[in-house]
Amino acid sequence: MRARRLLMVVAAMAGLAACGTREGVMIPVADLPPNVATVDILAATTRAPSDAPGIVFSGERGDSLSFANVVVSIPPDRAPGSLQWPSSPQANPNREFAVAEISPVPRSDVGHWLARSGKRRVLVFVHGFNTRFDSSVFRFAQIVHDMDSGLAPVLFSWPSRGRIVDYVYDRESANFSRSDLAYVLTAAARSPKVDEVIVIAHSMGAWLTVEALRQMALRDGRIPAKISNVVLASPDLDVDVFRRQVEEMGTQRPAITIFVSRTDHALSVSSLISGGITRVGAVDLAQEPYRTQLEGAEGITVVDLTAVQNGDSLNHSKFATSPEVVQLLGTRVMSGQNFVEPGESVIGEVITTPIRVVTGGLRN
Repeated sequence: MRARRLLMVVAAMAGLAACGTREGVMIPVADLPPNVATVDILAATTRAPSDAPGIVFSGERGDSLSFANVVVSIPPDRAPGSLQWPSSPQANPNREFAVAEISPVPRSDVGHWLARSGKRRVLVFVHGFNTRFDSSVFRFAQIVHDMDSGLAPVLFSWPSRGRIVDYVYDRESANFSRSDLAYVLTAAARSPKVDEVIVIAHSMGAWLTVEALRQMALRDGRIPAKISNVVLASPDLDVDVFRRQVEEMGTQRPAITIFVSRTDHALSVSSLISGGITRVGAVDLAQEPYRTQLEGAEGITVVDLTAVQNGDSLNHSKFATSPEVVQLLGTRVMSGQNFVEPGESVIGEVITTPIRVVTGGLRN
């Protein structure tokens, strides 16, 4: 029965992909209306450049790390958590997300971009499996706008082909990109214009992020102190491997916040593909050994979003699609506060559905 249910989920995911978003929409609009907000993103990518109109970067692996400045316009009068995808290559910025500007950034100018942003705190976003470059740009722009946190947004986009059938290719592309993400995080942390770096990694991007941090710790003896908090949203991570990764980071590592959901259908499929091993983003906090492990150490907070109902259809992107959760990220974690204050079991002023929280972490 379980295998049958998972096959049904796979079929549903394939159906969603078949009805996917239009490609070729990253063509800058000629005239931007004065009433739309914009988000200015520094995109770092290991994808191969594309000559196709409106594509910019493909899902194939590039020869080197590339940087681009992307300005995205946000349509007015939209609900937080929603993403109005362009209906044609000529996006209507009054109703849809649109690219206002895109230009290459030489590697030597990355420090200047961070300085020009005028923001001392940086937010790095690492997307997940089955994500095209345009999808990563628009989703990150939506998150940044809805969080309203005042951080300088840096997108790390690795070579995902954006197809359900390319899970293994995507996973190897994540491995391919570890050193480049480590470079981006190190460069941000070393900038004299940056005081703090926060990372949000989604799904398979969590594997890439944790591996990059582990590599930095093993190489340099510690993770830079400026990297203060790492948010792993629905992490597609083998729970046993994650325990070892955290141990090898050492004690001088960032605080880690993990968003989990027991009804995450995408992670159910990943677990099936991975030999039945539980994914970190789908742990049940009431079950052993996870409860004891998560309560036993320091520096990790696990937030159970199972009861949150206003997320996406696969329950895999609630951190971005649930208005309450994404706004709470902006007002708490991104501003340097704890996600839940001591003694607070329900975020009543923001979220009406109970959120279970365990503070502590995996044993070091």
